[in-house]
Formats: sequence, C-alpha cells, structure tokens
Amino acid sequence: MMNKKKKLTVTLATMMTLGTILSACGGGNNAANTGAEATNGTNAANTATDSGAPDTSKEVKLKMILVGGQPGDYDKVFGELNTKLKEKINATVETEFLDWSDWTQKYPLKFAANEDFDLVYTANWAFYNDQALKGGFMELTEDMLSKYMPQTWAAMPKVNWEQAKVDGKIFMVPNNNVEVTDKVVLYREDLRKKYNLPEINSPETYANYLKTVAKDEQAVTAFGAKPADGWKFHELDQILLEQNNNFNLVDANLLPLAYKLDDATGQIFNIYDTPEFTSLLEYYKDLADNGAWSKNVVSNKNDVWQDIKAGKVSSYAHNLGTVGANLSEMRRDKPDVELGIADLTPDKKKIAAIATQNGMSIHATSKNPERALMLIDLLQNDKEIHDLTMYGIAGTHYNPEGDDKFSAGPAAGNYTGFSNWGWNSPLNRQDAAYPKEADDMFNAWQANVYHFPLETFVFDTAKVKNEVANIGNVMLRYAIPLEYGLIDDLAKGQADLIKQLKSAGIDKVQAEMQAQVDAFLAAQAK
Repeated sequence: MMNKKKKLTVTLATMMTLGTILSACGGGNNAANTGAEATNGTNAANTATDSGAPDTSKEVKLKMILVGGQPGDYDKVFGELNTKLKEKINATVETEFLDWSDWTQKYPLKFAANEDFDLVYTANWAFYNDQALKGGFMELTEDMLSKYMPQTWAAMPKVNWEQAKVDGKIFMVPNNNVEVTDKVVLYREDLRKKYNLPEINSPETYANYLKTVAKDEQAVTAFGAKPADGWKFHELDQILLEQNNNFNLVDANLLPLAYKLDDATGQIFNIYDTPEFTSLLEYYKDLADNGAWSKNVVSNKNDVWQDIKAGKVSSYAHNLGTVGANLSEMRRDKPDVELGIADLTPDKKKIAAIATQNGMSIHATSKNPERALMLIDLLQNDKEIHDLTMYGIAGTHYNPEGDDKFSAGPAAGNYTGFSNWGWNSPLNRQDAAYPKEADDMFNAWQANVYHFPLETFVFDTAKVKNEVANIGNVMLRYAIPLEYGLIDDLAKGQADLIKQLKSAGIDKVQAEMQAQVDAFLAAQAK
C-alpha cells in the first residue's frame, strides 16, 4: 500500500534506480521519434516569441523538491541538466531531496512554512489530495497546460487529466505510464531450494517459507519491514488483506476504510472490523511467535532492500517493478545469491494504477510557474533530458541500448534512490537485465486488469480533518503492534483497536466517505 505508498506500488522506501523501478511498465517504442520531436519543439519555442510562444528571455532559477535521498552524483548529473536547460528554456534548477527516513514529516512542513520552491514530486500516496485541498498546489488550467507544456498536453491521455482532478480542478501533471499496483514478495530462492520447500504461490506456502528460514537460518531475519517510517499498515496487508479478498482501501495513506472491488454500490466498511482481518491477525501472530520478524520490528527504519542485499533479511513485500529491479541488481552485484519473485494472490483481481500514482505539481506560491511547467514538459518528453534525469550520464551511470533499453554503467549506484519517476513517460527505457519472470508476470497482469466504478474516486477529507488525524494516531498506536503480533490477546487487541477508532471519529468519517461515494456513483450513472 504505498508506498510505500499504495502502492508503493509503492510504493512504495527501498527504491532502486528510478527508471528501473517501473521499467516493466515503461514503453519506449516511440522513444526516438518523440524525443526528436520534443527537442525540435522546444528549440522552436525558444526562437518563436513572435508567434506567441512563451517568453524565455529572462533567466530563471527554479527550486524543485523530490522524495528520496540525494544521489551521490547529483552535482554531476544536474550540472549537465542545467547546461541543457539553459539552452532550451533559459532556466536552471536546484533540487532538495527529502530522505525516505523522514519525508512524511518534512513534506507537509514545506507547505505549512510556505517555503520558497517552484515544483515538487507528489502522488496519490504522497500528499497529493491533501495539499491540493489545502491550497498547497497551484491550479493548472487548460490554457496553462497547453501553452507551457504543449508536448505533454498532446501526449497525455485525457483520462489521466481527469484522474488528476481534485474537486474538479487539476493540480498535478501526472505521469504518463502504465503500472499495475499489486504487490508481490521478493525472497531467497536459494534458501527455498536448500530446505526443499514447495513453490511460494499462496499465503500458506509463504508462511511455511518464513517460518523455516526463521527456524533454520539463525543469522537471517525471515521478513523485513520498516514500520517506524510512519506507515500505518502491516507491510503484507496489501497482499494478504486487500488483494487476497478483493478489497480496495479508499485512501491507503490515511484510513482503514475500504469497499469490495466488485460491489457496484460501493458500500464502505472498516477493514479492522471484518472476519478477514480477524483471521489475518492469527496468521500474523503465528509468524511473529515463530520469529519471522524481529521483536523490535515496529521501531525499524532500516533500508530493507539493503538488508536483503547484505544477507541479513530473506524477504520483503513491494511492487513488482521494484522487486524486479532488486532482482536484476542482485544478479549483477551478487550472482551467487539467488532471489525469486512470488505472487501470493495469483488468481485475484489485478488493479491498474491511476495516473496520480506519480506526478509533479507546482507550488501555489511559485514565482515562476510557467517555466516550471516548461521544465516538466521537457522531463517527460525531451529524450535527451528524460534519459539524463532518469538514468544519469551515458557511459557512466548507464549504457543506452537502442532507443528503449539500457544497462547499468560502472557508477550506476551513484545515481539512484529518489523520485524521478514523477516524470515517467513513454520515453522510459527498460533495463536490459530486467528479469524475464518479472516481465512475464507484468504482462499476464496487464491482460487481467480489473476496472471498477470507484477506480478514480478521491476522498475529500476537508470536513473530517481532525478525525482523520486522530484515526492515524490510533492506527500507529494500536493497529501496528497488533498486526505485528506483539499483543498476545488478539480478540482484546482487535476490540481495543475498534473502540479507539470509534472514539477517534471513524463513524463520522465513514458516513462522510459513503456520502461522497454515493454522489460519485450517482454522477457516473447519469
């Protein structure tokens, strides 16, 4: 569920080279043509002020905020970027990076303090709806979009713009890329073979694997998670509670309120007050009692992927693109370690990410919104700019292979780990080493994506802001320890959680959400 995101997909922490992360989803078939058109179009715009094109005669310095740690070779890559931006739109950009360890705290503070910046990464799992409603982002009109980012305006499917609307207005330039949001697990295939365990393809076979590793590999933590970064759900919940039961959380960042994918009436319910959750608590408790994760898991902030790479952890859950990138990285750096990817819910419905899974917004108080939009236009559509910002310097951080693939360069590790997927587009290259099994899994999912009435619904929390905040605090205090098996009396723990949620105002929030869902479905039916 975020990312993590929802879907840290993320979405959501532990990110690899960002062009690689969603590389299974990248297009690239039209990369050469689109890139050439983008470059030519930009140059023409700079020399065609007589025709009403944007005036770029005054040099502008832009400030951009991205999520993730600053890459080691930031200065080198963005130095080249600024040379090119100066030529194309007479602008340069300085970037501030919010580290994965505390970005959820720092991100909203940037807006609350009204800091001076121009453009910022955002997503449906990264404060997009929240800041749009609070006035943190500038409204982007059709006139602005068509004038200052004509390439994006022409290339972006209209449905993406519709999905980016909050209260009928656009506040984001969404990414232009296809992604399926279901999570999978990455695990040590060599350990599965060592103990002659059955194929991992279900919650039961996965539990068998985790308990075996916990019992027989004393130096290895079977399952890795990092709840201390503020995520409010168990990191297997998206797989075992949502995907496994065809539930969909309305807002994976904030609330335990969901609906069933195939329920045309969109009835909202509290996932913590379901028999499916009661059963899952027993599953988690069994894993915890058998040592599948550390007793200190709720305070863990470690980069779980790096712990897997170091041999300290045997498995974790993430989106398919990320674990595919992990797998190719391990094969490159530690070929003696064999990893595998497992879909624990292979027969369940698969969900496509909406366009707001990744994107870029303009700060409401930006002094240079026009030039910021022109920058995003280049990031998405100018092949030279896109390649540079996604993959780094050719021959150093990556080696281009044709128009739509790449391989890791000698310094690949020095340009990785941050949210440049905010400008994912059809120009994305795919890692030539991207695992075939991940690609095959993605293609199979693509053929079975389930579309449902509430796919683009966004909950407006304006009337219940205090209750939403209180519910989040309850989840961190009561739900996280319960889900990680740290409370012995499960029935009492679940009852306490539900009681505290009611005290926090969940009934009021659920009623408001249901009213908005009903109105949304009624409008669709017209």
